Amino acid sequence: MGTGAGRGPIRRLVRRLTSDIDELDAENLSENVEAVGARKACDCRSGDEVTVLGRVRSVELSPRDAVATLEAELFDGTEGVTLVWLGRRRIPGIEPGRTIKAQGRIAMRDGQKVLYNPYYELQTAT
Repeated sequence: MGTGAGRGPIRRLVRRLTSDIDELDAENLSENVEAVGARKACDCRSGDEVTVLGRVRSVELSPRDAVATLEAELFDGTEGVTLVWLGRRRIPGIEPGRTIKAQGRIAMRDGQKVLYNPYYELQTAT
């Protein structure tokens, strides 16, 4: 009797103290996705027009002699989506650790979800 009410906050505290930091970060990212009206990457399918929100894990630039391409791996806590800007070698603010909201049509490349030339918004730290 009455023990169930106090268990929730205590259980959450114990979970936060014993969980892996990456796991907690992924959970937090996933919750933020829903809060801004974006879709989880794991729910996106090829051909879908989507808005995704996540943190940039890595940024790759194409070699000098190749067609200019900037690629950023965006992770939302469920899966990664590769953002690809054709004709660009650098975009200010697109860097590892930055949170980005991106919109576009999901495509598949080598089994990975990709957004080509997405519309994007850099998110401020909260």
